[in-house]
Amino acid sequence: MEMDDHKRRRNMILYVLIAFALYLVLNQVLFPQLTTKQQITGVSFSTMLDDLDENKVEDMDYTAGQDTQALYTLKGDSEDVAYRATVMPGSEDYLAQKIDESDANVNVIIPSNDSGTWLYLLITFAPIIIFFLFGWWLNRRMKKAMGDDNPSMDFSGGFGGFGGGGLGKSGARIVASKDVGVTFKDVAGQEEAKESLKEVVDFLEKPERYEAIGAKLPRGVLLVGPPGTGKTLIAKAVAGEAGVPFFSISGSEFVEMFVGRGAAKVRDLFKQAKEKAPCIVFIDEIDTIGKKRDGGGFSGNDEREQTLNQLLTEMDGFDNAKGIVVVAATNRPDSLDPALLRPGRFDRRVPMELPDLTGRKAILEIHLRDVKTQPPIDLTAIARATPGASGADLANIINEGALRAVRMGRKLATQEDFEESVEVVIAGQQRKSTVLSDHEKQVVSYHEIGHAIVAASQKEGAPVTKITIVPRTSGALGYTMQVEQDEKFLTTKQEVLDKLAVYCGGRAAEELIFGEMTTGAANDIEQATKLARNMITRFGMSEEFGMMALGTVQNAYLNQDTSLTCAPGTAERVDEAVQKVIADAHARALQILRENKFKLHELARYLYKKETITGEEFMTLMRRENPFMPGANKPQA
Repeated sequence: MEMDDHKRRRNMILYVLIAFALYLVLNQVLFPQLTTKQQITGVSFSTMLDDLDENKVEDMDYTAGQDTQALYTLKGDSEDVAYRATVMPGSEDYLAQKIDESDANVNVIIPSNDSGTWLYLLITFAPIIIFFLFGWWLNRRMKKAMGDDNPSMDFSGGFGGFGGGGLGKSGARIVASKDVGVTFKDVAGQEEAKESLKEVVDFLEKPERYEAIGAKLPRGVLLVGPPGTGKTLIAKAVAGEAGVPFFSISGSEFVEMFVGRGAAKVRDLFKQAKEKAPCIVFIDEIDTIGKKRDGGGFSGNDEREQTLNQLLTEMDGFDNAKGIVVVAATNRPDSLDPALLRPGRFDRRVPMELPDLTGRKAILEIHLRDVKTQPPIDLTAIARATPGASGADLANIINEGALRAVRMGRKLATQEDFEESVEVVIAGQQRKSTVLSDHEKQVVSYHEIGHAIVAASQKEGAPVTKITIVPRTSGALGYTMQVEQDEKFLTTKQEVLDKLAVYCGGRAAEELIFGEMTTGAANDIEQATKLARNMITRFGMSEEFGMMALGTVQNAYLNQDTSLTCAPGTAERVDEAVQKVIADAHARALQILRENKFKLHELARYLYKKETITGEEFMTLMRRENPFMPGANKPQA
C-alpha cells in the first residue's frame, strides 16, 4: 500500500525489461544454436565423390553415425557457401578411401547417443520456464506491495502479471489510527464545520447510542469550499478524533488508461474499507470522477462514467452499521452529478468557507506554535491585513516571515517580518533589479498618492496603512494598502461608489499633474470594471435595471466568473451603465484631487524621497496645516 501507482508501473516496466534481457542472454550466450551462418546446398553422394576425385574439396565435417552426413566447402569458393551430402549405407569405407586420396582438411564428429536430444530440449524450453518463474515471482512481489497478506500462487492471466498486475487495486494510502496525528485542536477557523463533523466522530466511537434510537448516520460527507481552507486536514482530524484508520485517495487516481480499471479500483477500495471498518474513506477532488453525466449517454469518456456508476453502487451497497464514513472534498460542487448528492450518498454538505477575522487569528496562532518569535507579536494586525486569505495562505505568511528572519541573520522572527510577509504574499518580493527613471518614479509617486488622498477623503472608507513605490515581482510598481478596522459582511451602495473613486484616483492624479495617461492604471481599471459590472448585474444597484439579476456566478469557490444571462440588447445597455458609473467615479476622483492639489504635490514629493511611508506619516502630513497653502492663514470665524 505504500507504493503509489506511478512507482508500481515504473517497477513493472523495469522488471519486464530485465526479464527480456535475461531471455536474450540465456538464448544467445548460454544456449547458442548449433547452426552456421553458411548458405548450405544439398548435393548427391555421387557429386561429392566427383568433387573429391577432382581434388576440389577444401574442408569437410564428417558426422559418423546412423545418419552419416558430410558438410564440405570447395576451393576458391566463398566460406559462406557449403554443400551437404548424405552418405549411402555401406559406402563408409569407400568414402574414407576417397578422402584419404584427396588433400582435403577433414574433421570427424562422433555424437553421443542422447546428448543432442537433451541439449535441444534445454535450448528450447529453459528460457520459457525461467521467464514463467520470473513472472510468478513478480506477481507475488506485487501482491505483497499491494498489501495482500496471503499472496498465494496466482497464475490467472498467465504473463498478465507484467502488463496489468495491480491495476485493479485501489492504491489508497492507509494511515493507521495511531499514526493520523491530527485532531480538532489542530483545525482553527472552521468552528461550524467541526460541529457538523463531531456527530460523525461520536457515531464512530459509540454507534450503539444511534442504533438504540433507530438513527442512521449519513453515509457520505461532502466538504465544499475554496482551495486551502483545510478540507483534507479536517477529514484527517475526524479520523484522529475517532481513533479509526484513514483511507486517502485522490479522484484522479481512479482514472486509468484501461476501461473498467477505475471501477475495479472503487470496488477494491470499499472491500478494504469493509475489512478495516470502522474507518474513514477520504476521496479528494471528487469532481474528477463525479461530474454530471450527459443526457445522450455519449460522454466521450466511458471510463469516468463507469467509475462514477461503481461509486454510486458501492455507496448504496455497504452496511453503514459497520461504521464506514465516506468523506469527499471538492471546490466545484456545481459540476457534481445529482445522483451523487442525493440522500443516502453524500447527504451531508459541510461548507468550508474562508475564515473570518477571529478564525484568521486562530489559524495564525496554530502555525506560530513551531516558530521562534521575539515578543510582542500582534496577530490581530496581521489578521486584519489579510481579508479573504485561506488557511494555506496564512500558513504561507507565517513561513515567509520565518524565512525572512533567517535571511536577515536573526534567530527569532519579529512582527516586522510577518507584516512584510503579508506584502510578499499579496504583491510579491521587492524587485531590486527594476530601476525606475526619475520621471517614472515621479509618475508612480503621484499615482499612489492620488489613490491615498481619495481614500482618505471618504468618510466610511478603510484607513490607509502603507504607501510604497518599490517595485514588486508581481509587476506592481507601487501600491497603496488599506486595512479595515472591523470586518464587514455587507457593503452599501455608497461604499461601493467610494471604492470605485479610489480605484480611479491614480489615473486622475496622472491626468491632473502630467496631462497624460500611462499603463500603470491597468490593474485599477480591471478591478473598477469588475466591481461596476457586479453593481449592475448582481447587486441590483442600478436605477435602470433595479433588482434584476443579469448574470450568474460560475465556479463560486474558484474564480467566480460571471456570465451574462440577458438579451444582446440588454447587454449593450449594461455596458453603457457600467461605463457611466466608472466615468462618474473618475470625475469625482478628479474633483477631490483638484481640491487637494497642494497636498498632492507635497505628499508625492515626500513619497518620492522616502519610497515607503506608513499610514500614520501620510495622515500626519495630510492633516497638517501648511502656511503656504491658499487660505491657511484666514482668521477663524
